[in-house]
Amino acid sequence: MGIKKYIKGDRIIWIVVLILLVISLLSVYSSTGSLAYQHRSGNTFFYLFRQLKYILLGLLVIFFVHLIPYKVFSRFSVFALYLSVPLLIITLAAGTSYNEAARWLQIPGTGLTIQPSDFAKIALVMYVARILSVNQDNIKDFKGVFLKIAVAILVICLLILPANFSTSAILFVTAFSLMFVGRIPLKYMSLMVLTGVFALSLFVGVTLIFDKDGRISTWKHRIEAFMDGEGDNYQADQAKVAIVQGGLFGKGPGNSTQRNLLPHPYSDFIFAIIIEEYGSLIGGVLVLTLYLWLFFRAGLIIRRSRSTYGAFLAFGLSMGLVLQAFVNMAVAVGLLPVTGQTLPLVSMGGSSIFFTSMATGMILSVSWGSREEQLEYSTNEQAAHI
Repeated sequence: MGIKKYIKGDRIIWIVVLILLVISLLSVYSSTGSLAYQHRSGNTFFYLFRQLKYILLGLLVIFFVHLIPYKVFSRFSVFALYLSVPLLIITLAAGTSYNEAARWLQIPGTGLTIQPSDFAKIALVMYVARILSVNQDNIKDFKGVFLKIAVAILVICLLILPANFSTSAILFVTAFSLMFVGRIPLKYMSLMVLTGVFALSLFVGVTLIFDKDGRISTWKHRIEAFMDGEGDNYQADQAKVAIVQGGLFGKGPGNSTQRNLLPHPYSDFIFAIIIEEYGSLIGGVLVLTLYLWLFFRAGLIIRRSRSTYGAFLAFGLSMGLVLQAFVNMAVAVGLLPVTGQTLPLVSMGGSSIFFTSMATGMILSVSWGSREEQLEYSTNEQAAHI
């Protein structure tokens, strides 16, 4: 009874999250052997303990965020969106480079770095959910509804685009799906897609003129290597080897050999290491099922919710999280070009786990809030019939 008082929301989502975090610990420990040997004098427990700290922080974030009534997020959404814009601009201008892309922003005085794009994703979903929910009665209003949403989406996605094309694309698809569910007219959505394609084309053209060897050349190389199946595609090739060696049942925990060859086995390609050690039948199917299960449970929350904002918020956050997971897994098995997306709640890293935990906490907040609203509605209905 005491636990139920403080741990609220969908119990299945809690279980799914805990299982994914356990998989994260096992996989990160197994895949950081070479990294520990090179940078930590062979202390193989260093990254395990660091990941454990991140996971414990993530659980605290989920716990505290899920206790906040979800309607508070609606009031905070506009401020969060406005805050994300300067953060993204600062990151582009003076962010820390990693893999030839300025994606990280250092928190002064702490030595810690975050990805402002992770915060911007949550802020945009909160904002779009708010605009859709308060305007369901005049959803066809072009200037008062569509333009507010479209401008926010295009600005945030374009600010993320130069450093992280895949994150920008995933966020655009997530927001587009949210608009579709929110009954925005298809002709308006088509206009936004055309505008987005034009903006992307303009960005590519201008960048090729002034910086031929920059991020555009990296995107071009990755796409060509994926389409041709030839050339310098080292990461994807090593991931395929890991998956083939894993077979149906895997080599067993800690027995991966490709972890010593893959450049980022603990983040971008951790799914390949999971399959190599636990097999496609056990490890691969389990991880895929967990994300599908999480999305399914979020769908139940949406169906139960009596609040349009809660439904839109849960849909947008769960859609973005699961879509990112699918992109990561698709890259690992060779279905998509290399993107640099992490596997949510599993890959090593503090910023990713922190913001993914925040999104998960918000989904759980909608879960228990919707349940209480449903109970209150049922009670009022019964009282009205007495």
